Amino acid sequence: MVSCQRLLDIVEQVESDERLQFLFTVAPDVFNAGMTGHLQRLGALVIPWQQAIHESFDLAIAAAHGGLHELHAPVLLAAHGAGHARVFGGNPPTVYGLDAPRLVRDGRVVASALLLSHEHERDVLARQCPDALPIATVAGDPCFDRLTDSLAMRSGYRRALGIPDRQELVVVSSTWGRDGLFGGAPELLRSLMTQLSGRRVALLLHPAILGAHGSRQVGAWLRPCLDAGLILAGPAEDWRSYIAAADHLVGDRGSVTAYGAAVGLPVLCFRARGDGQAAAGSPQSIVLDTAARLDVTRPLAPQLAAAGPIDHRRVAAAITSRPGRSARLLRRAVYRLLRLPEPGGRWSTAPAPRLAS
Repeated sequence: MVSCQRLLDIVEQVESDERLQFLFTVAPDVFNAGMTGHLQRLGALVIPWQQAIHESFDLAIAAAHGGLHELHAPVLLAAHGAGHARVFGGNPPTVYGLDAPRLVRDGRVVASALLLSHEHERDVLARQCPDALPIATVAGDPCFDRLTDSLAMRSGYRRALGIPDRQELVVVSSTWGRDGLFGGAPELLRSLMTQLSGRRVALLLHPAILGAHGSRQVGAWLRPCLDAGLILAGPAEDWRSYIAAADHLVGDRGSVTAYGAAVGLPVLCFRARGDGQAAAGSPQSIVLDTAARLDVTRPLAPQLAAAGPIDHRRVAAAITSRPGRSARLLRRAVYRLLRLPEPGGRWSTAPAPRLAS
């Protein structure tokens, strides 16, 4: 679902071109349960993966790595988070997504174009997979640009959630894994619902959490909180609407926390013991190093009140080195690979869709 949301940020910039026909397919992956149905509900024309890998296309656009070597098409590859922050391995650690095992197959770079959000990522790529440097393009971050455009619709998002102007909305965001907030501090949500009387609390769960446990099981775990008024965002809802509506953000090492910090939200950050590192200089590493640290053993309301915004300009500058320009740069990359002239007219990013009231 996360990859799909980023993919749609790119596709929506070009799909109105009458010269183009878009088809969607879902590669085999443990996290892809329900994706075909989601795309069909969006009205997309979806073909089976086995059909997709036996036909030829003029272009394939992807925001994940799985199965790309099986496609018969030039591949435009993008990240699906706030840059490339996940690391693994030794010293120095390897940045996931900019490494040869992800980008090279049978001695060749799989993608025809690799979209980067920041110039710093080009330096990482030069160190980890220099063969991919010729195909790399710094195109900014369409997710961040859409989020900043969504801030002007804050009041509309809040009305859809039933939140009066003077009531505070606390958004809790959790990435997946044991070092995420939901996996590492399962008692936190009940404490928030008990201690933050007078405030509304909304929960954004990484879709992989629902994929791993099932929405029924997660709903059962959250039932006391839901009965107490917790707002649980659906996996297909645009999380940027909630961030634009929020007054406070309680987060973790995930990309959503970085995006929230980048637009100036006060952040209270959960860190698990032995949690995963974030790449040096990444927005996630800045948040983990500078945001107020959540202590689940202490009263939460005073911690929330004391947690102020961190240097949002610094976080935003780490997310993208092309702020506000992603729409134009993404279109340029798409049409270059299609060998078509760009259509005329003024193009821009759109804010996140309104929440269902």
